[in-house]
Amino acid sequence: MGRRVKKHAVRPERSWNTWDPVYPAELIHLPSGGHVAVTAYSDALGAFTRLPPGHHNGVTLGPRSIDAGHIDLEVDHGGTRLALAVERNGDDSVRISWETLEHGEWGLRFWLCICLWCDDGDGVAYDPATTELHASTPGGHVVAKGPRFPLMATFHNDLDALAQEYEEHGYFYLASRGTTGPVGVLRYNLEEMGSFEVAVAWAENRADASLAADAALAKDAKPAPAPQHTGYLAGALDAVRDCVAWSTVWDRHNDRSYTQQSRNWVAQKFGGWGVWLNDSVYHGLLAGLVDTEVTHENQRAIFAGATEWGNLPCLLTGNDAWVDRTQPPIVSWVTWMHYLRSRDRQFIDDGWTPLHDNHTWWWRERDGNKNGLVEYGTSPVGDGLYRGTKLAAKDESMMDNSPVHDEASLMAESRTLDCEDIGLNCFLALDGEMLALMASELGHDEEAKALAEQSDGLKRRIREQLWDPDRRIFANRLWSGKFTDSVAPTSFYAMLCGAATAEQADDLVNRHLRNTEEFWGDWPVPACARSDPAFKDNVYWRGRVWPPLNFATYMGLRRYGYDDVARDFARRCYELFMLNWANERICGENFSAITGRADDQPDTDLFYTWGAVLSAIAVAEISDVNPWQGWTLTHGSDDVALHDLSTPVGLADIEVADNVLRVRSAGETLLETNARGRLCHVELSPTRRAMMLPSQTGEVRVGLPDTVARRLVSVTLDGQPCDPMDVSHVEVKLDPGAGGHLVFELTA
Repeated sequence: MGRRVKKHAVRPERSWNTWDPVYPAELIHLPSGGHVAVTAYSDALGAFTRLPPGHHNGVTLGPRSIDAGHIDLEVDHGGTRLALAVERNGDDSVRISWETLEHGEWGLRFWLCICLWCDDGDGVAYDPATTELHASTPGGHVVAKGPRFPLMATFHNDLDALAQEYEEHGYFYLASRGTTGPVGVLRYNLEEMGSFEVAVAWAENRADASLAADAALAKDAKPAPAPQHTGYLAGALDAVRDCVAWSTVWDRHNDRSYTQQSRNWVAQKFGGWGVWLNDSVYHGLLAGLVDTEVTHENQRAIFAGATEWGNLPCLLTGNDAWVDRTQPPIVSWVTWMHYLRSRDRQFIDDGWTPLHDNHTWWWRERDGNKNGLVEYGTSPVGDGLYRGTKLAAKDESMMDNSPVHDEASLMAESRTLDCEDIGLNCFLALDGEMLALMASELGHDEEAKALAEQSDGLKRRIREQLWDPDRRIFANRLWSGKFTDSVAPTSFYAMLCGAATAEQADDLVNRHLRNTEEFWGDWPVPACARSDPAFKDNVYWRGRVWPPLNFATYMGLRRYGYDDVARDFARRCYELFMLNWANERICGENFSAITGRADDQPDTDLFYTWGAVLSAIAVAEISDVNPWQGWTLTHGSDDVALHDLSTPVGLADIEVADNVLRVRSAGETLLETNARGRLCHVELSPTRRAMMLPSQTGEVRVGLPDTVARRLVSVTLDGQPCDPMDVSHVEVKLDPGAGGHLVFELTA
């Protein structure tokens, strides 16, 4: 069944998890290489299933925790519906349980199988006296058992042999019964075990593993994971958690954990694993909200691919390497946000060299006509699929079949398109801006100055040369000087990178973004304008809504202070996501801009990790960490609660109730206030509590907990002393209309 999974530095409670890149009902114990898989056979269908993912396979991925503390999924096989649950008991044991929700045939004829094998070891054995399957592993033993004996214990060379037996001989076949073999199977049918449970445990010896399995069976069932997000935009953070958890798998080829695009095709199409550059960046962005360890794992997978030429490859898989191209340079931006959110310096220590090299590569390889603006292209290195073609250059944009590329040609001498791309140039300017911040943090002052100046120069050229004065919009420009007819949400990236003037930004937002004939509507923003002839194609980047485009657009609105538009935009993104997720658990790769559905045509994956970026936009509307406003907290008109959100003070609970915003972490209330609107540049350190308050219309109270009262040194508002009104609670009262930078200085 494959070589042993090596020990890996994941938290111990993540040892048993859904690490297999395809099958969500298969658990792997990383330290030992033990596998346990739930499989099923329907006699009515005459079909065996390993429960592969996908709605067409009848598998719905439910709520779960990152560490597999509790996992829910639902199965529909031949009309029989089952609720499956996995609960961890300690670090090295789990209980798998099922409940029949609906019979599609007589329960006698529907079989559930618990299959056990190990990557290394002497095979699996069955002990009729104890009704245990057990196997030795390097350093220990794995035991699987239920509270009652199985109806059969059978042995097979692999799961394909088990499938073949069922499909050729049915469930009455007895020849595979035995006591030893490579794969051991405990078989149960739904007539006898319509609801049942099996525990699987690892320990250093078999006796202890058996006791651990007994303990797991005896323990009360755990409830499903508690909601992390209630009230306003409820469920957004929960969706991020679930999507990251289900898509984080073990890459056996590189011995690492990472978050893949989809269980539906990555391993099958890509030879076991695949790192698509910008997908992995967004996976890290999502993981950053719920689990910093998973964020680091995705960052390491990105940086491990850095080439000898300096670029971060567009795609690396078990079959192919697209090293001749990269993808839009967003890694520095997201890496800097990881650092701001976690205050973990490892993000920039690890990222500086590959990110700086990648930035330099863009300037060296992609300014084809040497005018200080860059284009997409394909370099004469490697032998990746499509190398040297226009398609390869379009792949580099991420927006492969976008109509913004239709008028461009691949130039033989420069190996670039003859088209300066507005989105690319904005991202490269932002990349330089973020690298300058990293350089300054790392003490590379001269490098920081050079990067900032280079970025500012590019922003100026964007502002002057990629602005179409006739249409009042930023657009791609051919080397001939003509602006391309098609425009995309990339036009709005001039706000994301800070290149747009205030007048240009106003045109972008009010003439184009909020224009229902172009990019607005119930489901914004389509990947090309609704008025574009390509919009009706409704295929990939020709007319559909893509979460990464929405995220960059949203962050541009935030940077330029269009808070009301951003709030409305976030709500629409949330409603688009929940239209598919709330009842069907569809996390779309992209969505129809007309119906909002992800499943309206065959080219869209229905559980694609970055779909949850739409949900992350909703979370950001409540609490966010970004380069321009720092940590932000929004106190709106609705009650809300976010639990276990990653913030600069660690995992925190953020709540609005009874007109008071509260932040709690590690059991301590760090802040409470009735101030309304978006609080920016929030700092809640042991020696400093600070925030930028928007102007208020009523009396404002900002309070800190009793525990810090004796440590108060000073309170200032915009640098002026501000006396506390209640020293026992370190609370101040601000006059109506007041706002500004409020700072509480405390002793250590």
